[in-house]
Amino acid sequence: MCGIIGIVGVEPVAGRLIDSLRRLEYRGYDSAGVAALVDGRIERRRAAGKLRNLDAVLAAEPLVATVGIGHTRWATHGAPTLANAHPHKAGRVAVVHNGIIENFAPLKAALIAQGRHFESQTDTEVVAHLIDRELASGKDPIGAFKAALDQITGAYALAVLVEGEDSLVMGARRGSPLVVGYGAGEMFIGTDALALGLLTNRIAFLEDGDFVAIDHDTARIFDADSHAVERPMHIVSAASALVEKGNYRHFMEKEIHDQPDAVQHTLSAYVDPITGSVASPGVDFAAIDRLQIIACGTASYAGMIGRYLFERLAGLPTDVEIASEFRYREPALLPGALAMAVSQSGETADTLAALRWCKARGIATAALVNSHESTMAREADVMFPTHAGPEIGVASTKAFTAQVAALTALAIAAARQRGRIDAVEEARLVGILLEAPRLIADTIRGEDTISAVVHDIARARDVLYLGRGTMYPLALEGALKLKEISYIHAEGYAAGELKHGPIALVDEATPIIVIAPTDALFDKTASNMSEVIARGGRVIMITDAEGATHAPDGVSIVLVPACDPLIAPLVFAIPIQLIAYQVAVFKGADVDQPRNLAKSVTVE
Repeated sequence: MCGIIGIVGVEPVAGRLIDSLRRLEYRGYDSAGVAALVDGRIERRRAAGKLRNLDAVLAAEPLVATVGIGHTRWATHGAPTLANAHPHKAGRVAVVHNGIIENFAPLKAALIAQGRHFESQTDTEVVAHLIDRELASGKDPIGAFKAALDQITGAYALAVLVEGEDSLVMGARRGSPLVVGYGAGEMFIGTDALALGLLTNRIAFLEDGDFVAIDHDTARIFDADSHAVERPMHIVSAASALVEKGNYRHFMEKEIHDQPDAVQHTLSAYVDPITGSVASPGVDFAAIDRLQIIACGTASYAGMIGRYLFERLAGLPTDVEIASEFRYREPALLPGALAMAVSQSGETADTLAALRWCKARGIATAALVNSHESTMAREADVMFPTHAGPEIGVASTKAFTAQVAALTALAIAAARQRGRIDAVEEARLVGILLEAPRLIADTIRGEDTISAVVHDIARARDVLYLGRGTMYPLALEGALKLKEISYIHAEGYAAGELKHGPIALVDEATPIIVIAPTDALFDKTASNMSEVIARGGRVIMITDAEGATHAPDGVSIVLVPACDPLIAPLVFAIPIQLIAYQVAVFKGADVDQPRNLAKSVTVE
């Protein structure tokens, strides 16, 4: 997970950049670099591998400057080589970047047609060229930066230097975090409060869509519409910076907002955006007869989504079972199976026991985990990582979407390996998958619309969630989230099961939340809603704009951006999380530490 630091200082900058990047090593990286303004010109020092390699480069070629930017890179576009290490430079501009520029390919092609030369395989270099081109057209640095931002699509955080601007660093965020730090005659930008912990404890958290220009004394912050804005300053202690909520009320809220970053970094472990291919490190799905997913709670619902994808895309028979039941029923698994444990912590007692049960019987095992040094990661034959970062809130949010992202990528890889799709279709699916971080960010920005349905839900004793296809596991997850943190009884059902019993629960006091993207199953789901409304039920429909136009009369709408069915589980997960969160806040519940629950269940 990339780290960013930018300093407009009065002291030598190189060592301070390195010290700040060292505080971000926990995020994971495979190359690093810094750039600084030396006598008005940009000089760079970069190295593949760890920061000690960059230290050696700087020892051999010192940078004498007080203004600079630095970066630790987790490879997405292009291998972790020196040429692909950040910062990237074009003309007068140097850029460091966290995120994915979805439309980099057509932008790059257009820039090459205009005679521009590229040195790397990265999407980031496109941003440097765009800013430099706008500068060449006569725009001032801030105007050139904004003009470039308006041309790019994706989720990103950026820090920028411009030659000749000796007291300026610019930054922007959309989907990925970025903060501003205030010093004495110095200003800073960084990935998070921890990055700035050695430099200042006075932090302002940029909001999504903001961009900023810092000099020695001020931070000029602008929103996405270029209006000058102020963001409140917070005092952050160095000891708490790693688990700081920032300007969020609860860790759960922060972690919901972290999801574009968490999904993007997880996808980077599997997807090569340049070739449009997906890797499944350590596993050849063509050699597998059956996939057995084992998990508990929220992770089991991620596994259920994975089952739909593995079977539909790859034709791979897949079972999902709650780990606490799996090992006690003596399941019949044959040697051609792969048992995949899914867990945030990698320590969940029942899931770990099920994994060990499979290993003891000679079944190949894999662990899809967020904690890469955990027991499951060590004991499984193969470790599939997620990169959600630390999750403090007990109710899982970003760990869940990271799991779904990883499972989606692996399902595409399995489809290719098993001959169900060709390279062209694989690349098309990869392109869709890489849209997910941006669409998640867009969905989060619409969270205020959810407040209209919160009061009705908060007053209810019971709530029903309905969904079809991959929305059925989301219905189960939505019900679990509401139960966990608001203590309202809720149940999730497959919408087609409504007439097989649950419709008896429908009355005017029971809200029914229907998750209904516009897809091949939409008409059937709409029919279920009509049945509920005819019996006096109150329906809240989570759908996209097209779905809203076909909704039955009397339905309350929560709008979600339109998306391909492949990534609908990632996008539609956001409103069900936000509904649970806002209802719990309205009721005054302890959101981050709900009663009777623990973050990691390490006993049976």
